[in-house]
Amino acid sequence: MKILYITTISNTVNFFLPHINMLLDQGHTVDIACNFVRPIDSKLIERGCRVFNINFQRSPFKRENYTAYKKLKKLIQDEKYELVHTHTPVASAITRLVCRKMKNIKVVYTAHGFHFFKGAPIKNWLIYYLVEKWLSRYTDILITINREDYVRAKNSFKAGRVEYIPGVGLDTKKFSEVIVDKLAKRREIGVPEDAFVILSVGEINKNKNHETVIKAVAKLNNPNVHYIICGQGPLENYLRGIAKGLGLEKQVHLLGYRTDIAEICKASDIFAFPSKREGLGLAALEAMASGLPIVTSNVHGIVDYSINGETGYTCAPTDVDGFAKAIEILLNDEELRIIMGKHNSEVVKLFDIDKVKNKLRKIYEEEMLNV
Repeated sequence: MKILYITTISNTVNFFLPHINMLLDQGHTVDIACNFVRPIDSKLIERGCRVFNINFQRSPFKRENYTAYKKLKKLIQDEKYELVHTHTPVASAITRLVCRKMKNIKVVYTAHGFHFFKGAPIKNWLIYYLVEKWLSRYTDILITINREDYVRAKNSFKAGRVEYIPGVGLDTKKFSEVIVDKLAKRREIGVPEDAFVILSVGEINKNKNHETVIKAVAKLNNPNVHYIICGQGPLENYLRGIAKGLGLEKQVHLLGYRTDIAEICKASDIFAFPSKREGLGLAALEAMASGLPIVTSNVHGIVDYSINGETGYTCAPTDVDGFAKAIEILLNDEELRIIMGKHNSEVVKLFDIDKVKNKLRKIYEEEMLNV
């Protein structure tokens, strides 16, 4: 079968490498269409994948998206793809508009977390919900990655089929089996050897909400507590300003983009995940696989795995006092951290890449029989 994988920007493609390789192993032809922002794994190119640069924009209101619509339509018509698997909101909206009148093509859409969910702003429901509901009728298979989205799509949307898959898949062994010299790693990243280390990983933006944890650390008033943030984003200077204003310049560490997250997890004591919205949250699952307790917000896809009192603690995203209390409990109870960490390293196996690939393989096979 001739398949086209579509995503708004090329950065996202790396999440789907195991999925694409699985299809290539089965003898299918797989090409990729995206806005070429960052180079794609060269091994895919070596295996015959062609990459088409389509200038999708992350904002749905950019004029370039109309050009992307025309270019994608011509690509699909010229190449005669039999199946397209689309990811990310803007690219997926354009893809379904392109394919809605085409015959002999199957459209699979993975929603990596709807922007409308319990507690979401009303504008999200007025815009994103109505758009997704309308476009669902042009979707042969709608895949959701958390339970809340699955129930809503199943009950309210008109897709041909609605399926649930637990995320994009996580290589749990990569995080559970990595061996690190904890003290040496701490010295490398500039954290005292005897510090209590809180770790967050993710783009530094409004949604990731790192400022809640910074304010929680300030409430603890403990110079031995250090907060590491791995990631890049537009709010880096904003967070530095908050840390400075609270007298935490030496306790808050913004490390930027890192390729050694598994090692940094092993050098940390707990993981904090205060996001306001998450389709699932791969970074928190990686931390669980590393054996860390997690302190998270209690919203959207996060509640599929973050269980208060079992995996760690959950709080409302802006509950600074709640995060401070949860961190303090874990700070003062090493035995509890060990118990929760061992528990997490086991339950996270439900999200392992092999389980995800098996479920995805079955979905593809069932749909291909109906082409």
